[in-house]
Amino acid sequence: MKILYGIYQWLIAAPLFIVATFLAAITTVVGCSLGSKAFWGYWPAHYWSRFCCLIACVRVKVIGRENIDPKTSYVFTANHQGAFDIWSVYGYLNHNFKWMMKKELENIFMVGWACKCAGNVFVDDSNIAGIRHTIEEAEEQLKDGMSLVIFPEGSRTWDGKMIPFKRGAFMLAAEFRLPVVPITIDGSFRVMPRFTYIIHPYTITITIHKPILPGEKGFNTKVLMAQCRDAIESALPDIDKGISAGERIQ
Repeated sequence: MKILYGIYQWLIAAPLFIVATFLAAITTVVGCSLGSKAFWGYWPAHYWSRFCCLIACVRVKVIGRENIDPKTSYVFTANHQGAFDIWSVYGYLNHNFKWMMKKELENIFMVGWACKCAGNVFVDDSNIAGIRHTIEEAEEQLKDGMSLVIFPEGSRTWDGKMIPFKRGAFMLAAEFRLPVVPITIDGSFRVMPRFTYIIHPYTITITIHKPILPGEKGFNTKVLMAQCRDAIESALPDIDKGISAGERIQ
C-alpha cells in the first residue's frame, strides 16, 4: 500500500499540486491587482489549501470553531508541526486572515509574489528598523477588521514537541490590543515533518481555543506567551508535550 501511495504521490498528486499552486498564485495576483485584497488575498488560497489536503489524502478536523466570531479581528497563534499546518489552517479555519511570515519566504517563486500581493506581512527581525516596519505593515492590514495568523515558534519542530516561543507575536498583540486565540495543530508532524518530503495520510486536528482578551492595561507579553503555550499544549497528545529537543539539530 505504501508503494502504491508513493507512486500516486509523485506521479499524480505532485503534478496536480504544482499546477494548482501556479493557478492559485496567478488568480491571487490578478485578483488583488484588480479587486479587493480581502477577497482575492484569501479565497483562492483557501480552496487551493483544501485541494492540497484532498489530493494528499489528508483529513482535517476542527474543534472549537464556535469560540471565534467571523466579524472580529484576532491574532491567532498556532504551533508549527509541519508543512501541512499552512494548508490545514488556510483551508479549514474559515476565518479571513493574513499570515505573518518569514522575510525569506518572499523569494519563493510565484508563491512569494502572490503572498506579497495578498497583503501578508513579512517579518524582518534582523534590526530595529525592520521590526518597526513589520509593526507598521501589520497595523495597515488590521485596520479594516482583518486577523493575523502567526507561528510564534518561528520554525517547524524537529520532533513534534513545541520549540520555545518568540516574543514578536505577543508584542504585536499587546501593541494592537486584539484578542489572542491559541490554536493547537495536532497531526501535521505525522503527515510530513520538516526532514522529509514523503507524505503520510493522516487526520490533522485543529483545536481553536477561547480568545484571551486584553485587560484594561493591555497585555503582559510574558504572561500572554505562557497562557498561549499552556492552551496549545493542553490539546496535544502526551508524546508531543514538553519542549523540543530538536533545537540542538539546527
